[in-house]
Amino acid sequence: MNAVPEKYQGLRSFAFGDGPKLADELLDLVIKGVKTATCSTEDEPNTPTPGEHWIVRDGSGEPRCVIETIEVTYRRFPEVDAAFAHEEGEGDRSLDYWRRAHRTYFGRQGKFREDMMLMCERFRLVEVF
Repeated sequence: MNAVPEKYQGLRSFAFGDGPKLADELLDLVIKGVKTATCSTEDEPNTPTPGEHWIVRDGSGEPRCVIETIEVTYRRFPEVDAAFAHEEGEGDRSLDYWRRAHRTYFGRQGKFREDMMLMCERFRLVEVF
């Protein structure tokens, strides 16, 4: 079990993705410094604000690291650009891969629409537990 340092006690927490396997894969990319961005539907109840710190949990719910939100923007699915797709760090980091993977991901949730609005977040890794 990873203990959360006292200075981070009380922070909100989350796991990436929609299941344990994806949570672990995406967390690994964050810890390696490859993933520095993420997105969710515009109705995400845990919307971050710039400067806010979050605890990221692994697929079994254990706290693994802290990230700091740098930027939050809203854009429609087709407006996501290659730079943001690259910062998400998944697959070959291309915009084509990003579009295919996110159509699938949001499709599993029953939320995908070509013109859907996304909350796009850039963040930095603060500390690994």
